[in-house]
Amino acid sequence: MSAAAGTADGEARKPAKGGAKSKGGGKAEGASEGWRPAVNPWIIAVCVTLAAFMEILDTTIVNVALPYIAGSLAVSNDQANYALTSYLVANGIVLTISGWVSDTIGRKRYFLLCIFMFTVCSFLCGISQSLTQIIIFRALQGLFGGGLQPNQQSIILDTFEPAKRGAAFGVTAIATIVAPVLGPTLGGYLTINYGWRWIFFVNIPVGLFAVIVNFFVVQDPPWEKEKQKRKHRGVDYIGLGLIALGLGCLQVMLDRGEDDDWFGSRFIVTMGVLAFLGIFGAICWLLTAKKPIVKLEVFKDNNFTMGCVLIAAMGAILYASSVIIPQFSQQVLGYDAYKSGLILSPGGIVVIILIPIVGQIMKRVQTRYIVMFGFILMGIALFYSSGLVPDIDFDTLVFMRSAQTAALGFLFVPISQIAYLTLPKRFQSDGAALFSMFRNVFGAIGISISSALVTERTQADQAHLSKFMTPLHNGYNNLIQQSEAALRTLGRAPAGIHDQAVSHTFQTYRTQAQVLAYSNVFLYASIVAFLVVPFCIFISNKKASGGGAGH
Repeated sequence: MSAAAGTADGEARKPAKGGAKSKGGGKAEGASEGWRPAVNPWIIAVCVTLAAFMEILDTTIVNVALPYIAGSLAVSNDQANYALTSYLVANGIVLTISGWVSDTIGRKRYFLLCIFMFTVCSFLCGISQSLTQIIIFRALQGLFGGGLQPNQQSIILDTFEPAKRGAAFGVTAIATIVAPVLGPTLGGYLTINYGWRWIFFVNIPVGLFAVIVNFFVVQDPPWEKEKQKRKHRGVDYIGLGLIALGLGCLQVMLDRGEDDDWFGSRFIVTMGVLAFLGIFGAICWLLTAKKPIVKLEVFKDNNFTMGCVLIAAMGAILYASSVIIPQFSQQVLGYDAYKSGLILSPGGIVVIILIPIVGQIMKRVQTRYIVMFGFILMGIALFYSSGLVPDIDFDTLVFMRSAQTAALGFLFVPISQIAYLTLPKRFQSDGAALFSMFRNVFGAIGISISSALVTERTQADQAHLSKFMTPLHNGYNNLIQQSEAALRTLGRAPAGIHDQAVSHTFQTYRTQAQVLAYSNVFLYASIVAFLVVPFCIFISNKKASGGGAGH
């Protein structure tokens, strides 16, 4: 182990100098060095991850069911999309302020409340009889679901000593990376075989089990109990309002932009302006308020700041690629929702296999080099994926997605570990909330940008290819003649052969334009992955497995 890493490990075991007098930590933080949970930490990690897995799965499992929801409730697909928008808006707002809520009412109490109410709202979504009902219940589901991921990470941070957090974050990675991968597959299977309501009902037994086991295994450490007693943060109404305005409007803009022609729509422009004013105003207010609802002091820690930048990039690429491949397989290749979801599933297995291997590598190699390798591997995998062709087979698509997901195995755990490497305990609740917010918000941005690029590039490629769709071009004439010959072989009536050949050729041309568009998006994503690599230089040069607690 390097000297730097050894020093950091020594600092992790040494109590903060002065104990009760450590700045901002109070007596609880100084006295908490000897605290250990009553239950085996690995049992706690699995139990809290189960709840987060259920919530993350729910963000992608609904996507494939939206057309079925629309048909069942007699509404348009565009209207049914508001069931997704309402969830994302509520979820994005609560993610940011979950640290404040946790400090105010107690982390364990808040965590259990979120699991229970998320389960109740899942049931209510499943029995909804109108669009209004499902929009309201989905919003409530997002409201309570938003507290699960940050609390899960915060609990793991306090449960494990710094040297063991890497392995613990490996369990977290199953929820964060595998859940979005399995969501479309499970959603397609349940919707096709049992009906769309079961994508919500499936949460009920899992949620109830999670409430029971977490009630017994999770406990608030002394410093969390001290926060609740002091109630020192109060209610920052201005900060809360600005965050709700900014992130709420941003999520609406990202989710509705593609359907409403982006900035060609007055509604989207309004949402964009309000999102900017809300986020900018929130930043200014939180930097100057005496008792802000979110402590932006966390960004004074360089490792945490760079961790947020890197997890934002990873989130954007993860969620965008999780949407693009199923979209391509359904729109171009004609796969159903279940088969397109199966393309993603082997990638989840790859991640589960890689996580323990990466954990061992982290003990021997500086974390920044592992993260660099992860983004380079991601860039190579995405560049390879840009070689799409109209007749690509299922196995090749599976390999492309598995290669992309393999790169994620080298990113999530090391980035999570380095983000909290030197972050003081008093900032962990806010840090976990902001870390999760960056991943989810930029994931939504990645989905929106990639979907918009597919549409834009399809139109641009069609315009480019259209100049070849003329009798003056020999290639076009040869293709028409080949189609006519094939139709004659099939015994079609001579009078309609030419028109059918032209129609077939036009369809081929449209398919080629779509394939080029998806290929271009993968190429752009690979460029983004490569551009992120230099940022890894700015994170700590220590091995994350030996990182200090940062008191």
